[in-house]
Amino acid sequence: MLVTTAELANHLHDPAWMLFDTRHDLMDTEKGPREYSQGHIEGATFLSIDHDLSSAKTGKNGRHPLPEVNAFAEKMAALGASPDLQFVVYDGTGGMYAARLWWMLRWLGASNVALLDGGIAKWMAEKRPVTTLVPLARAAVANRFKPASGITVDAGDVLAHLDDASRTILDARAGERYRGEVEPIDPVAGHIPGATNRFWQANLKPDGTFKSRENLQREYSQLLAGRPPSAIVHQCGSGVTACHNLFAMEWAGLSGSRLYPGSWSEWVADPARPVAKGS
Repeated sequence: MLVTTAELANHLHDPAWMLFDTRHDLMDTEKGPREYSQGHIEGATFLSIDHDLSSAKTGKNGRHPLPEVNAFAEKMAALGASPDLQFVVYDGTGGMYAARLWWMLRWLGASNVALLDGGIAKWMAEKRPVTTLVPLARAAVANRFKPASGITVDAGDVLAHLDDASRTILDARAGERYRGEVEPIDPVAGHIPGATNRFWQANLKPDGTFKSRENLQREYSQLLAGRPPSAIVHQCGSGVTACHNLFAMEWAGLSGSRLYPGSWSEWVADPARPVAKGS
């Protein structure tokens, strides 16, 4: 589930490996494509968080609504992706955005999906080569993905279980956003009542690589307090960075947590849904 820069370097020309660049910036949505055009890892195909990994916004379904699963499977098959490949995804921010594609490929039923530990920042710090050449497109293949089920919850399910002590909503946003002190993106500040905060960056070491599996297992086990991983529902602003916490749990061997894809931006689109502030 994590690939090192050295491992990727040894497989750059391996046809059984497929590489994706998902760099993005919430405040500058053209930054990802711009950085990709200025230099990316050889063989990497760029996928946009806004356009490739999200569907159309309705004003009620959040800022990055999931595409319909079969439509996304067809899109990936058109790129030459099949479930037997080894997928590697990266970004420039410690997996903040790449984790979304990691989760979506797992959602399609792919089992061999990995994040590049440290992303392109570590790759370039090691003075490994980058290119401005867009890779030749792979031949489209038949869609052989078999999507997973039961790995998401919707707003209605979250609302129905707000008082369920056997479940924890884990909010991946920065603490000040969770507490409702600031809200730079969404129209309402605060958090889902009863949610617990774990900022996604807590999964990383200072150099932008992931903490050890042992450390993450210890930290998330404290959150679980003896409950199974299925007790956790991951949420953030729009269902993107929540995938980072979900990935960290999987990497730590704590499989079975679920994602609320609409997250805060969908939650507050209905003023009837309750909002909390503070710790």
